[in-house]
Amino acid sequence: MHLSDLKTKIPEPFYIVLEKTKLDELRPAQEKAINQGLLQRKSLLVCTPTGSGKTLVAELAIVSSIINRVGKGIYIAPLKSLATEKYKQFKQRYGHLFSITLSIGDMDDPEPYLAEKDLIITTSEKLDSLIRHGAPWLKDVAVVVVDEIHLLNDHSRGPTLEIMITLIRQLLKNIQIIGLSATIGNPQELADWLDAELVMDTWRPVELKKGILLQGKVEFY
Repeated sequence: MHLSDLKTKIPEPFYIVLEKTKLDELRPAQEKAINQGLLQRKSLLVCTPTGSGKTLVAELAIVSSIINRVGKGIYIAPLKSLATEKYKQFKQRYGHLFSITLSIGDMDDPEPYLAEKDLIITTSEKLDSLIRHGAPWLKDVAVVVVDEIHLLNDHSRGPTLEIMITLIRQLLKNIQIIGLSATIGNPQELADWLDAELVMDTWRPVELKKGILLQGKVEFY
């Protein structure tokens, strides 16, 4: 699938931005996500290798929803450092199209200014706090992206992430959830729990080789 195939499927300002990135051909995971209902607001669990293009899948869901005025977007990163990195990336590429903010601060601060923002990049712990503070703007959220969703299995972050996703699905019946991960042991089971389509692919930009290093020599197998 080529970028030109999306020209009539995504908002024009969004298409212009992607065109400037010199993106020509979509990667397999991106094409599969589109074919499985990404642009029709279906929830997806994307389980593909690092570098396979999962971030653009998230962008297609978030940016389309915001520009088409379907609703706000939330991007959940597992760490503050990763949330900050994503904020910089989104701000640089889409800051001229809609308002973007980073919310990773005081857990007891309800941050009412978030009501005026289109895209909120945060951590699961912070979003859990905002939900518990009864943030009124939550009803305006249309899409939630959960990066590194396999951390549901993490003994420290997993419970908070699971409760937060459960609360979101209860509060927002028409929410689109996009889960992203390179490593999930039980992808179909997790997709069923999310009521999401499963997108799997093994393509990666650089071939992965396995080998053994012994006395300065590597033997691949």
